[in-house]
Amino acid sequence: MEKDVLMQMTELMPTFSKSQKKIAQALINDYQEAAYVTASRLGAMVGVSESTVVRFACELGFAGYPELQRAVQKAVCNKMTPNQRIEATETRFAGGDILKNVMMRDVEMIRYTLENLDRASFDNTVQSLLKARRAYIIGARSSASLASFFNFNLSLISDHVKLVQPTSTSEVFEQMLDIGPEDVLFCITFPRYSSKILGASNYAKAQGATVIALTDSVEAPISKYASYILTARSDMASFVDTLTAPLSVLNAVLVAIVQGKRKDVKSRFDRLESIWDQYNVYTKQ
Repeated sequence: MEKDVLMQMTELMPTFSKSQKKIAQALINDYQEAAYVTASRLGAMVGVSESTVVRFACELGFAGYPELQRAVQKAVCNKMTPNQRIEATETRFAGGDILKNVMMRDVEMIRYTLENLDRASFDNTVQSLLKARRAYIIGARSSASLASFFNFNLSLISDHVKLVQPTSTSEVFEQMLDIGPEDVLFCITFPRYSSKILGASNYAKAQGATVIALTDSVEAPISKYASYILTARSDMASFVDTLTAPLSVLNAVLVAIVQGKRKDVKSRFDRLESIWDQYNVYTKQ
């Protein structure tokens, strides 16, 4: 696993100039605020110019300050408590239009995800799910809602889908007892990463199953177990995780699966529509 940017800055601290040390120390020690402010604001906080902050980012190997900022945010997001997240959000959105800022942030995350998601991993994910004897789906805490959404829609397409409920660790393994080489475990995990998801993916890999991860980075802890990784930008809005981009990726996977088994799906939905009409599942209005 590669070192995160905070560890890199800590190790490089003796080589930094006086101004660079001020910037690095703010990002390392005061990340709750520093990781979410502009280059100009960060410079004012530590008493250096905006251009000094930008040059510091470039000297660390980043294309500019926004890229350094994203790396720091990624490094700290797994450390922050809900109260710290609320305070960081107040810093980011203070005095602004919250609705507009949050929704524009979601747009930015979808755009970033589209530009950076590995298409080969996406194609392999779809093919693996199409061929799987059974697809196991697991997500914990904030990711549980995504797992439930994916399970509901995939279950409409196939009978061979199982949602693993991340209750106790032993019960997770009991629900996956029969997983094997012909099966897929689809894991959804975002910071703060769940140890239960890692345990489940470790077990599935040991049983020869294909492990697919939807997460925020190819360097996420689950990467050591996953055959294919789908990356999507996740960010925080107050104490909650905003999962717009991951949800969009799941939508794309579902659409691709339907396209891959179009005839079977059409026949299946014809039968479902007949049952829904017969038992008045939906209103007629």
